[in-house]
Amino acid sequence: MEMDIKKKELKFRGKTLEELKALDVREFAALLRSRQRRTVLRNFQEHEVFIKRAESHLAKGKKMVKTHSRTLVVVPGLVGMKLGVYTGREFTPVDITIEMLGHKLGEFAPTRVRARHVKDKKKKK
Repeated sequence: MEMDIKKKELKFRGKTLEELKALDVREFAALLRSRQRRTVLRNFQEHEVFIKRAESHLAKGKKMVKTHSRTLVVVPGLVGMKLGVYTGREFTPVDITIEMLGHKLGEFAPTRVRARHVKDKKKKK
């Protein structure tokens, strides 16, 4: 028995990545939930300027685009890019995928370090 295993095509709200990339930032905002829609519509120029800046950086041959903007909502124009999101101490590399659409960049670069508890050697003695 031969079975054709198809890779599941990733979609966002029923649209493929190519369809989403053809949309304007404001048109894409209509597909988002209310909080993200409000953020994108209020700052659509900031999103468009950032996308242009990121594309020009990558065209120059840079591997990663650094940003302090943790509040930017991930839009289709950013999918496939590698961004360095500032955590307050360092730039955390983040590869943008289609699953990240509608989330903010800060969600993917944690600012706090997880507590690591070391075994107490004194207790054993």
